[in-house]
Amino acid sequence: MERGAGGGGGAGGGGGHHRAAKRLRTEQEAGGEELEDVEQEQDSAGEEAARSGGTESRSRRRGLKDREDNHCIPPSPVVHVRGLCDAVVEADLVEALDKFGNICYVMMMPFKHQALVEFDSVESAERCVSCGSREPVYIADQQAFFNFSTSQRISRPTNADDPASGNKVLLLSVQNPLYPITTDVLYKVCNPVGNVHRIVIFKRNGIQAMVEFESVENAQKAKLALNGADIYAGCCTLKIEYARPNRLNVVRNDNTSWDYTKPFLLHRERAKGRQRQAILGDHPSNTYGPQCPLLPLPTNSRYRRSSEEVQDMISYPVLLPRTSSSSSTSFPGHAASSSVAMVSGLHPTQMNCCRIFNLFCLYGNVEKVKFMKSVPGTALVEMGDGYAVDRAVTHLNSVKVFGKKLSVCVSKQQAVIPSQVFELADGTSNYQDFSLTRNNRFNNTQSSRNIIQPPAAILHFYNAPPILNQNYLHKLCAEHNVPTFTKFKVFDAKPSSKTLSGLLEFDGKTEAVEALTVLNHHQIRIPNSSNPYTLKLCFSTSSHL
Repeated sequence: MERGAGGGGGAGGGGGHHRAAKRLRTEQEAGGEELEDVEQEQDSAGEEAARSGGTESRSRRRGLKDREDNHCIPPSPVVHVRGLCDAVVEADLVEALDKFGNICYVMMMPFKHQALVEFDSVESAERCVSCGSREPVYIADQQAFFNFSTSQRISRPTNADDPASGNKVLLLSVQNPLYPITTDVLYKVCNPVGNVHRIVIFKRNGIQAMVEFESVENAQKAKLALNGADIYAGCCTLKIEYARPNRLNVVRNDNTSWDYTKPFLLHRERAKGRQRQAILGDHPSNTYGPQCPLLPLPTNSRYRRSSEEVQDMISYPVLLPRTSSSSSTSFPGHAASSSVAMVSGLHPTQMNCCRIFNLFCLYGNVEKVKFMKSVPGTALVEMGDGYAVDRAVTHLNSVKVFGKKLSVCVSKQQAVIPSQVFELADGTSNYQDFSLTRNNRFNNTQSSRNIIQPPAAILHFYNAPPILNQNYLHKLCAEHNVPTFTKFKVFDAKPSSKTLSGLLEFDGKTEAVEALTVLNHHQIRIPNSSNPYTLKLCFSTSSHL
């Protein structure tokens, strides 16, 4: 059966660093017709994830379940496709399914390994579902599974009634953005497919961008070739739909907006003393893990223009390490992203500075946290850099904590200043400095081991004392009035190991988030030990125990 999918860039399943990179379509792999102008359904119309693969008996059981579901759901022009592999892009679906009838629209759900495909008639959809129930249908060399969607039509962002309506402006949503996304990066990704005129990047709901092409045809090709693909290996996955505006207005050329028809449109200088600082610190590839190469379009791709048609790429400036001497340096034409996040929708009695730290530290170093007196339930979180804020916005925006939905966005403030100090409802201070705490996880050479993962129902615990057991953790959850776990697993430890690690599975994502918010960094004292153990938690990449 179908369920609502989470919104934003990180609510879907799949593990950021552990997902294989998605390849782009090549001429040998794709020979089908191009997709008609269509638009993409919003994430709220998503369906339950079902991973593919497994044994022959498992596939048979899934086929039987699909036939049962098809009897429960009335026929619809929209088909729910499950069991897609990581490598699938929109063009794969079009190539495999257009034999059943004309396709009006494709909505990719890459982190759920699913898609919604809208045909021009119920009869075409029935042919697709019927064929899939009788014999294997392969998409990108992997068997996929089909049943009717509960939706009769995929809603378009432009609300266009004409299924063939298109736009030369595409809306790109970047899911799992572990690395910085700038106009230069998007230009390198999109321009080989079609001539790019303008790019605007914004961060209201995660990382999104609008890209204006020279023509509707170029936008069509880009959507086919790039929808569902990874910009970098294993992360920064593109989800593409047609945008509402048909032209972008760019007032300056920098790392968040660029008009390639006006190369001399320079960034306006601010008044002296009010200039924003540039982001200081190494590129994330030097700080947060191994370098991820930008995935180029294959030279023989049917979507790539010939080399003489492709304009020279814009050079990408290298960010300097953070030093006192470089703290006032900024790159010409590249304004900095704020390293401060604003969080609203916080529970008035359950949330405090430490609990915000416990949640946000999974996505970067947390320097300072301050609750605002003028806006109840709102706090400012200063993080190590703008990339950490981007990850926090992507993964934590719209997440429920203690029955309240968080709203996380990039703040206009450049730093958190401890003014108007007061007590919160639990008696703790509204301001706390975490810059020197050892619980920040992105400070040392081990930071590359951090698992940057969206909230999930399974928590990974580590640095626990060797005497830790299931009963102790159940008691700990009860004492702190947080949901308890339903399954418990301890990893086999080395004989020389002085700590334990394992997994905790909860009833759902919300329960796991609340438990992590309260119990992360809880200190456990054991007899005959001078120093306590600091229990550390993070979201796991495992789908089940």
